Amino acid sequence: MRLGRIVAMMRKEVIQIRRDPRSLLIILLIPVVQLLMYGYAVNLDARHVPLCLYDRDGSQTSRDLLTHFRATDYFDVVRISERYSDVVRQIDRGTCTVAIVVPPQFSERLHMTGDARVQALVDASDANTASLGMAYAQGIVQGYAMDIAVEFQGRHGVAPRPAAVSFQARTWFNEDLESMANIVPGVVALVMAVVGSFLTSLTIAREWERGTMEQLLSTPIGRLEIQIGKLTPYFIIGLADTGLCAGMAVWWFDVPFRGSWIVLVGCSMLFLVAVLSLGYYISVTAKSQLGAGQMAMLATFLPTFLLSGVIFPIDQMPVPVQWITRIVPGRYYVAILRNVFLKGTAVSLLVPQLAALGAIAAVLIVLSTRAFQKRLE
Repeated sequence: MRLGRIVAMMRKEVIQIRRDPRSLLIILLIPVVQLLMYGYAVNLDARHVPLCLYDRDGSQTSRDLLTHFRATDYFDVVRISERYSDVVRQIDRGTCTVAIVVPPQFSERLHMTGDARVQALVDASDANTASLGMAYAQGIVQGYAMDIAVEFQGRHGVAPRPAAVSFQARTWFNEDLESMANIVPGVVALVMAVVGSFLTSLTIAREWERGTMEQLLSTPIGRLEIQIGKLTPYFIIGLADTGLCAGMAVWWFDVPFRGSWIVLVGCSMLFLVAVLSLGYYISVTAKSQLGAGQMAMLATFLPTFLLSGVIFPIDQMPVPVQWITRIVPGRYYVAILRNVFLKGTAVSLLVPQLAALGAIAAVLIVLSTRAFQKRLE
């Protein structure tokens, strides 16, 4: 293996990239567009849930309760209903997701017995928003109930009794429980997996389509030299795109970064070797750029999106699917990104993920090198 041959192959690939406007478009725009799109679109937080109110009691106490719903950004009051049938109609139309119905004699029962109930109607066609809306409503009512209980006990001369067990929660690493801080680092992995494998999936297929493969095969350059020379420019581009995406995550989306940039770059280099080798293997086995591009998207986007833990927790998947995720490079890179961004984890604690990525990268390098034969079929 000679350095001069590798440099010549690198120069040839750089010229190909400059002459191909599609590659330049992918390199410059796709990472930014995908990060913005997924960063804003994929959000598991529920804010401003449309809310309908129906106060059948009409007392100061019921109005005070409903004021608590108006005072939070979790709900937007879109309608004040006068009849129960109107509440049902608004939920059917999709005007509101949650409806709060205060029953008659609510205030009287509350002040006489210290116990009263409020009905919440939830449109569960969107299960995630419905469950969050129901939890938010329950929390507001429980907070109001505690205030009323203290007032009731004081009015009747009963000293409030402290609970036997108290619960105090403290969140670490993502103090505000924002889904964006959890999702955006995973989106970086998704973007880099798709862009890296898609670009390299066109390298060898492009040679076949343009009729230059015969000239390449007639040269004394070896298979590994071809692979290194073709992948090195995309490796450098991938590092630049990784830095761009990580910078946007920190300074655009305000995702906290508590780790080391050196650790992030080192881990990203290993991940790029894996996805670039996968794209190169696809390019060797496919004879057309169209087929190679489709195979690359299928082999990277869906597994990384569904099986890497970006959206769906891996430990909640069926056991056979959990085993399948072990061969997805994005699974380990997503875990690394979240640990580096949110926890500031030292590289010594990332050895299991790095070892798995290294093993996958080594297998893909061997497969892609063996798959490329210097002969015409």
